Amino acid sequence: MNKIKSLCQYQDPDNSAQQTFCCQEEANDSGFCYWHDKSIDKTGNEVKNKLENYAKSGGLLRGIHLTRANLKNVDLVNHHNKQGYDFSYADFYHADLKGAHLFNINLNQASLMKADLQAANLNCANIQNTNLLGVKWNACKFENIKIGKKLRQELDAKHEIKAGNELASHDYLQQAEEIYRDLRKHAEQEGIFTLSGFFIHKELTMRRLQLPRYSMKRLLSKLVDLFCGYGEAPLRIISLSILIIVICALVYSFTGLNYQEHTQSISSQNSFTENVSCFLSSLYFSVVTFTTLGYGDITPVGISRAIAAVEAFTGSFTIALFVVVFVKKMTR
Repeated sequence: MNKIKSLCQYQDPDNSAQQTFCCQEEANDSGFCYWHDKSIDKTGNEVKNKLENYAKSGGLLRGIHLTRANLKNVDLVNHHNKQGYDFSYADFYHADLKGAHLFNINLNQASLMKADLQAANLNCANIQNTNLLGVKWNACKFENIKIGKKLRQELDAKHEIKAGNELASHDYLQQAEEIYRDLRKHAEQEGIFTLSGFFIHKELTMRRLQLPRYSMKRLLSKLVDLFCGYGEAPLRIISLSILIIVICALVYSFTGLNYQEHTQSISSQNSFTENVSCFLSSLYFSVVTFTTLGYGDITPVGISRAIAAVEAFTGSFTIALFVVVFVKKMTR
């Protein structure tokens, strides 16, 4: 009597009523097929060719286990197809992927922890929510990669913070900082400076979140982020400058300014036109003070003097900061 073939019992985390991913491979004694059985040793030299043939035959690649697999120079490009192979939830822990061809591959929710991607081609790959801890990136091509706004460890840290588990969240933040640092260094080596800027901002953000919540260092770090995005967002400085100028102009409008030996200020006794003219004069004085031009045609009186002094100091610092950040961005 022929034995009834049993199929692999792999259950995809994304299975739903609208979409179901089922493995059609024959199951072994564990209930899983060769590819989805994490207990099977896949370190042999034959795994590379077997995987390429399995992918070309249309087998389910989602969730397969390739721990420590020897996949040097493997070709996992879905040729003549706009969509790359889907390796979502796959496990490439410690896998040897040196020189691998992974163009447009989908590694969403997968694990590349400690994988060797030296000289691999990862262009246009989707590595959102992928575990990238300890990856060897040297000479790896990864232009136009889709990495998402947050790493998996960053999301895990946020979850642990909400749960009140400070120790676990701190560990995840350290991992996220390490990954962003490695990615930043590699992006700089590859000359992808826009991506490098994103990574350095995230790296410093992870470092800030590890500091005590109400410490002075964390507060100063947050201010630097708000002012210039750790040197990666010169437009923030322009926005901040405009905000300071407008706020100071409003204050001057009520505290008073001296023009041609007459003190001007907004008052309910003035007409609408006079109040608008007073605000515009205050805005002009605020711009002159912020940029430290100091024409002298309008002078502050009373408390306006203290505000003008603070604005002049803030303006000189902000302009210098903008020059430094702008030059840094341009020289890249």
